[in-house]
Amino acid sequence: MTYTVPAPLRQRPAFQALQQHFERLRETTLTEMFAADAARGTSLTLEAEGIYFDYSKHRVTAETIDLLVELAEESGLADLRADMFGGEHINITEDRAVLHVALRAPRDQVISTDGHDVVPGVHEVLDRMGAFADQIRSGQWTGHTGKPIRAIVNIGIGGSDLGPVMAYEALRHYSDRDLTFRFVSNVDGTDFAEKTHDLDPEQTLFIVSSKTFTTLETMTNAHTARDWSLAALGDEAAVAKHFVAVSTNAEAVSAFGIDTANMFGFWNWVGGRYSMESAIGLSTMIAIGPENYAQLLAGSHAVDEHFRSTPLRENLPVLMGLLTFWYSEFFGAQTQAVLPYDQYLLRFPAYLQQLTMESNGKYVTLGGVKVDYSTCPVYWGEPGTNGQHSFYQLIHQGTLLIPVDFIAFAHSLNPLGDHHDYLTSNVFAQGEALAFGKTAEQVRAEGVAEELVPFKVFEGNRPSSTFLIEKLTPYVLGQLVALYEHSVFTQGAVWSIGSFDQWGVELGKQLAQRVIPELQSDGEPELGHDSSTNELIRRYRAARDTSR
Repeated sequence: MTYTVPAPLRQRPAFQALQQHFERLRETTLTEMFAADAARGTSLTLEAEGIYFDYSKHRVTAETIDLLVELAEESGLADLRADMFGGEHINITEDRAVLHVALRAPRDQVISTDGHDVVPGVHEVLDRMGAFADQIRSGQWTGHTGKPIRAIVNIGIGGSDLGPVMAYEALRHYSDRDLTFRFVSNVDGTDFAEKTHDLDPEQTLFIVSSKTFTTLETMTNAHTARDWSLAALGDEAAVAKHFVAVSTNAEAVSAFGIDTANMFGFWNWVGGRYSMESAIGLSTMIAIGPENYAQLLAGSHAVDEHFRSTPLRENLPVLMGLLTFWYSEFFGAQTQAVLPYDQYLLRFPAYLQQLTMESNGKYVTLGGVKVDYSTCPVYWGEPGTNGQHSFYQLIHQGTLLIPVDFIAFAHSLNPLGDHHDYLTSNVFAQGEALAFGKTAEQVRAEGVAEELVPFKVFEGNRPSSTFLIEKLTPYVLGQLVALYEHSVFTQGAVWSIGSFDQWGVELGKQLAQRVIPELQSDGEPELGHDSSTNELIRRYRAARDTSR
């Protein structure tokens, strides 16, 4: 590896220069910045790969960006990036390469790790996925009773669910409307019951997505699906016609009754939250077809190449990540809102929650030292204009500083009258209102009674980015996914944390395995938890036993 862990963040010269710069800049408002620079609205923008990125409404100057880029350089971002694309084991706590970029590499590209080119294996799986998707879409694949498959249910959790469900909703416009798609993730039985209540077992295919085929939630739902299918179909042989697996555990897959010829694998250099373009995307490929799926991959690859080869100062995901760092470190911002103005992207913020917070929600550096700064704001959001009638009040007039990403499109996939003009006008108006607000003098000039003036003042000076893109296509969705992936990478590099493990999810899983038999045992179990947990277990058991 060429990357070495840099000096502690606040000891880096560029950080100290940024701190001094911030002290000079902190009281300057966006109104003052725009008044001082007539070209600001065009100079603090970037256009790359068909995406127009306006960051002029951020509390930054060109000097701020230069200093942030200098910090990224001091943090070893370029070396870490080269090591990722070079197949080095940058996931140091699990001793793994991080090669989700290989999932969308063209056939003729070489990406190697441990002396092995992984691209041919990626395309072998993609080809098998494509052949299977064509069989389902054409009706050639039939269920146990000879009927064609008309419903596909993806069973997974975390990255095995959030990516596929987000992609399906985002690309529903391009999906085969003769097929029904459902996604089951929660171990709460209600999720399975509601997602299958109107489906015909004779025409339903389940995709069980679990790398190890041992994930508690996924396998609980998978066995329930198996029972549901066999209750109607009767024959154990039916499992092979109504279930396929995305897994690497051939023995467990076979024991479940799935033909391993219908097992689609992936690799330990793909983290779950980065896996939506691996075999985990099988449901997506069935929905939109192999050709559109190839466009999804091509969009991600285009941004991969932009991230890898473009100087940091003109690098779109690098700037995104550095702006997030700027507000987190210097303004104490603890959240980041992502507000897509396209209904198809309704699940995009939820997808980003796992991508960002499971990646960078860490308090130990790559050197094993506890940090003395904040890492990773809370990501959240809703599609516009729905959010304007719920939480925008907090963003405009609340006491928290919440940077915003607006995502807008020049064209609607469903042009209806003036709808899209009205929608897009809100994107631009919200960004303007957040930046410049409304002064008391402006409120009074509107004839508002003096006692109401304080309530109608908007302080402004609230930062936002605006992405303006032609229209939402599979290619563009791939671009958006890769943009945020590499923004997360950039943040992790500056914070010197490992963005590719997730040990924080393990403890609760381990304790749950201990609690399950205590809830289910016939006799009174000996409980060794804290007094709160012990009492909760006793009360649950008593309530459950009463209802039996």
